[in-house]
Amino acid sequence: MAIYKIGQKIDYVKEIPFKYEKEIQRLTEVNLKVLLRLEFIKSEFSLNNFRIDTLAFDKENKSFIIIEYKRDKTFSVIDQGYAYLSLMLNNKADFILEYNESQNATLKRNDVDWTQSKVIFISPAFTNYQREAINFKDLPIELWEIKQFENNTISFEQIQKTSAKESIKTISRTDETVKSVSKEVKVFTEQDHLQEIEFEIREFYEQVKERLINMGDNISVQPKKQTIGFKVDNNIFCDIVVQGKGLKIYLNLKSGDLQDPKKLARDVSNVGHWGNGSYEIRLSDLDDIDYILSLIKQSLKKNKE
Repeated sequence: MAIYKIGQKIDYVKEIPFKYEKEIQRLTEVNLKVLLRLEFIKSEFSLNNFRIDTLAFDKENKSFIIIEYKRDKTFSVIDQGYAYLSLMLNNKADFILEYNESQNATLKRNDVDWTQSKVIFISPAFTNYQREAINFKDLPIELWEIKQFENNTISFEQIQKTSAKESIKTISRTDETVKSVSKEVKVFTEQDHLQEIEFEIREFYEQVKERLINMGDNISVQPKKQTIGFKVDNNIFCDIVVQGKGLKIYLNLKSGDLQDPKKLARDVSNVGHWGNGSYEIRLSDLDDIDYILSLIKQSLKKNKE
């Protein structure tokens, strides 16, 4: 991706290659919350002859995340990713102990949702083979490309799956590590949320989804365990819970930040709920959709800032 600086004429901004993986690691760890919305736990975490570059924790999903940095383009994302996940699932107590010691906390095994464990690879570039390797709908592995440029700018972008229809379980029949991990780790899809929902509500969701996707550029869908998140750049701006009679929509805004003259949104900042943010909206009729989209746009704008 070429980047240009705007002046009287546009000037090409030259990419500056990273000399060492350690540069990428240092930059990511210092900015982990901004880049990936994760909590930093440990750098160079060693266990059973493995060395994890960065151990992080996802507070929203209550899960451990392993981050690896690569400049070498020959590694297998599947083999290495599942080896790290297997290490984690077979040594849960060690990961919890590391969390408690580094955070001075009392995290317990049941406080962690191990089904949401994940490995993230970060590299300046991935090969076509590596990009194709992640095209499984239920793969607990993500690829992120990072580049730095001469004007003190970086780009940080997730490699999206192109045709993720097949399950990783199709190859787990012959790979014991993949088979073992797949029994415990679950990557949720939209279909998981919709499969037991009546046809009319599924159609209703699809119409709302289309309107959300068309609200701006760089909007993507991120299914999670309890919700379907809608993300702009790297921020969730709303979450949807599909129910039997309609949708619950959560807006990622702080209490007091929403302008809602019709009072359709409920402040749930002091109530337990699944989605991000402080506001919940119930939607069961498309007659309300235009007004509700105006509320969602406030969250979209805030999360793009």
